[in-house]
Amino acid sequence: MQHSEEPPAEELVDAVMTASRALLAVVVRSLAAVDEDVTLPQYRALVVLGQRGRMRPAELAAALAVTPPTCTRMCGRLDAKGLVVRERPADDRRAVDVSLSPTGRDLVDEVSKRRRAELRTLLAGVPTARRTAVIDGLRSLADAAGEVPEPDWARHTVAL
Repeated sequence: MQHSEEPPAEELVDAVMTASRALLAVVVRSLAAVDEDVTLPQYRALVVLGQRGRMRPAELAAALAVTPPTCTRMCGRLDAKGLVVRERPADDRRAVDVSLSPTGRDLVDEVSKRRRAELRTLLAGVPTARRTAVIDGLRSLADAAGEVPEPDWARHTVAL
């Protein structure tokens, strides 16, 4: 991951802000379309667990950039909804691990399926000649954010 020494131009920041609003709207619509009462932060936690597998709540809190108590409360709510499983590992009975439940995996898969369908429609409006530039720009942004590439995500998820 290379970083430029000069700050990004405001035009770039403005373009990413605008695109992020459009992408957030896709996520919100896709999440609202499933029959679950899940907030965006809760959904993000489910996605991180889907990408990285079983984690300690403190690790999940760091990945989500929230405090450990906030993450613990979120995990409790997700556990009550049947979307995650909290277990004590055999090697440390004081610790707790959290992972996606089969229902949580189904939710993430369904929302992702809906997002992909809506993105296909949205991206059909991007001129063919500019699509490679869009791919390169979005990959650079995802790399800078430390996101797992989409094709790799399916290979990195933990089977339940």
